[in-house]
Amino acid sequence: MDFEQIKQLDELYGAETFARFPVAFESGEGATLKATDGKEYIDFGAGIAVNVFGVNDGEWKNAVIEQLNKIQHVSNYYYSEPQARLAAMLCERTGARRVFFANSGAEANECAFKAARKYSFEKYGANRYKLITLKNSFHGRTLFTLTATGQDAFHRYFDPFVGGVVSVDADMKSVRREADGACAVVIECVQGESGVNALNGEFVRALYEFCKERDILLIVDEVQTGNGRTGKIYAYEHFGIMPDIMTTAKGLAGGLPIGACLFFGKTEHVYSPGDHGSTFGGNPVCCAAAINVFSRLTEEFLYEVQGKSEYLRAKLKGFDGVKKITGLGMMIGVETEKNAKEVAAQCLKKGLLVLTAHDRVRLVPPLTITKKEMDEGLSILKEVLK
Repeated sequence: MDFEQIKQLDELYGAETFARFPVAFESGEGATLKATDGKEYIDFGAGIAVNVFGVNDGEWKNAVIEQLNKIQHVSNYYYSEPQARLAAMLCERTGARRVFFANSGAEANECAFKAARKYSFEKYGANRYKLITLKNSFHGRTLFTLTATGQDAFHRYFDPFVGGVVSVDADMKSVRREADGACAVVIECVQGESGVNALNGEFVRALYEFCKERDILLIVDEVQTGNGRTGKIYAYEHFGIMPDIMTTAKGLAGGLPIGACLFFGKTEHVYSPGDHGSTFGGNPVCCAAAINVFSRLTEEFLYEVQGKSEYLRAKLKGFDGVKKITGLGMMIGVETEKNAKEVAAQCLKKGLLVLTAHDRVRLVPPLTITKKEMDEGLSILKEVLK
């Protein structure tokens, strides 16, 4: 099927929820994708920070195929070895005690928000349910996670939203003002969707201490920042804190749908049978993929990610038209003199895939991207910005 046929089918039958770029991909290797017309593109987007090992990774494929040859789905009424193994790996690596598996970041966050309210209800009663989130945050597309998203642009059309949620500025004065009746504060260490902005370290540490003193749960949303993206397994490690609940998704299974909600310390026993659930959460094929991904996120590999991040940032600083570089690790925001969406469109024409986040170009390439692929992509971006 050629591109025009694919486009016509999609425009005729697909829900009108995406403003797609005019290209369809059918194959690739690493961080190089091939379109239906045979043209190759360097991928600086990784499916929005999902394909951490790029595409067509042999070891990852073998892990998935091996599980497919056994069983593709098991109801959560029964035990599953891949799910149990992945839960153990996540807990042993992070210090978490228990894991709930979902299918996406939004579902993982939904699980976390419900858990926070249940924890507070059982300990303090019915009137301590407020969820504090930060302005410019993004937490998902379900009604609860959309309510928690601290961007007004997402709060149209869908009233009434979930009650008891408030978004504040990322400073302690604003948090303290809303702390009465709060069960949890939710943060992203790097706010990806609003410009790839890392939170201030002093604020994060002060918030951590404040929440600990008040027994307000600290929920860290690592949907986009996790699984090696910032050069650490999870971004909160850069800040010297430990969450009460953490969520992750995107890159965890390297391209298959999975989400996870991790419970630390005092939230270990927050859920009981029947409080929450999922039909597909913890799917054995997705878990097998995630086991492969997580087992390869070694200290040596993460050190390489840090090196690639430094290389990309150093090169970008010397480009004409670059005003500012933000983010953490291989999660990079580039403020440019040109319109970010225009930059993305021009890059596509020349064979480079980049993302945007508000007024910035967003770069989240596969963590396994080669120097050759980085240089090819940077050359295109430099030409477009100039």
